[in-house]
Amino acid sequence: MSKPVVAITRPKDRAKQACDIVEKLGGTAILAPTLDLKPVNSESLKELVKRKDELDWIVFTSPTTIVSLNKFYPGFINSLNCKLAVIGNKTGKLAEENGLKVDLIPKDFTAEGLIEEFEKLKIRDQIIGIPRTASARPVLPERLEELGNEVILAEAYKSLFPMDKNAIKNLISKIENREIDAITFTSPLTVENFFEIAEDKQKIANLLSENLLTVCIGPITARVLEKYGITYIYPDTYTVPDMMELLFKTWREQNE
Repeated sequence: MSKPVVAITRPKDRAKQACDIVEKLGGTAILAPTLDLKPVNSESLKELVKRKDELDWIVFTSPTTIVSLNKFYPGFINSLNCKLAVIGNKTGKLAEENGLKVDLIPKDFTAEGLIEEFEKLKIRDQIIGIPRTASARPVLPERLEELGNEVILAEAYKSLFPMDKNAIKNLISKIENREIDAITFTSPLTVENFFEIAEDKQKIANLLSENLLTVCIGPITARVLEKYGITYIYPDTYTVPDMMELLFKTWREQNE
């Protein structure tokens, strides 16, 4: 059986794990980031740091949030005196490596999963800090405010349109030439930016459904793929390792 060629569209600074897993499982990884991340010391982040002693909870939704806080405010994380909620094992692991105790991590690694846990705990009248990207979905802060909490929303990093468009154009060319066996998407923006660069969107959407195994990390990203009419699969647990395990299991079953 030949080695599958797997396209990775993650931001470059997050892609190493995915590429390593592909190689470990017997495939060849092609990296073409459709999203770039840039830590920023925004006014809203400065305000959150200033009010850190008022916080009852802080929520980290991605590892990049922690990276940004450490970059601009090296002592901030270690000086926190509040409870911590995270989304995802990787975020939780990085928080613990920075000396923090994770108080809450939802089984469902989505904003909705975290909201459900806060609802179960009947968390009300709390001050909750959420440093993240400004382009993130509004559902988390909105629902926490509806539960009666004050939310301090802070921009910790920017989600940027990919700077290396040529890498994506080369990936699209490889897809058209049937040189790619599978493609992975780990956020809605990785899909949207990919199709922003694709000239013949319908043609590429058809190829992703008919010629490639398209795998995404979870249901939120899946909704965007559905918008383009793409057939996809995603794992029961929304992590990169589980996504890759499902990809290789499915690919091998289809190519036996």
